[in-house]
Amino acid sequence: MGRKRLRLRRPRGPAEALSAAVVALAVLVLAVRTAAATVGALKETWPFLLALVLLAGTAGAWRVARAAAGRRRDAERLAALRITLAEFDAMDDRQFEYALRDLLVRDSWPARRVGGGGDQSADVIGDHIHRGRIVLQAKHTRVGAKVTSSVMYAVKGTAGPAHRADYAVVVTNGTFTRDAMAWGDQHGVHWVDRDDLRRWAETGTALHELLGLSARARRGRFRRAA
Repeated sequence: MGRKRLRLRRPRGPAEALSAAVVALAVLVLAVRTAAATVGALKETWPFLLALVLLAGTAGAWRVARAAAGRRRDAERLAALRITLAEFDAMDDRQFEYALRDLLVRDSWPARRVGGGGDQSADVIGDHIHRGRIVLQAKHTRVGAKVTSSVMYAVKGTAGPAHRADYAVVVTNGTFTRDAMAWGDQHGVHWVDRDDLRRWAETGTALHELLGLSARARRGRFRRAA
């Protein structure tokens, strides 16, 4: 069975009308007293409440200012970033990858390190608002060691299909074999050897300037056609 609906009826007779008026008046008086008590409480506590609001606002503003100052310090640090060849030589593979990431960020390429197992020949990926996506394959070697053509083949094979890159670059603190350099030049895989790494990291030349990457070339040769 459904619930019975509550129905209000009009007062019957003067007695019921008087009772209803008394109840309504009592409710009104109670509401007025409650409102008055609330106003009175607010009058007594508003300095405390105002202090809380000001304290919360100050704390929030301090956190925002602190975060902004931290970002500014990081930006200034990266803008002045210089790394010597001796420092590169003393790094391990992981440190080398992070250093290349920081150099890309310095050059206005928001970048992240992705190197590790299954990285598909990409250790650092950067995305530039005007120049597109760049993939770096880092090859940290002993001084005098050479990077061979096999590295170029692997980077060429994954830059577009796996990473949708506009540019692919192999970076080493060593050197490249002649075949590796020639193959890279022929197939669009850029390379940065020890001398170029010094220009990029130590003297401050931006990577896109070093490699001649045009800001207008948004779709690189590694992108698949839509």
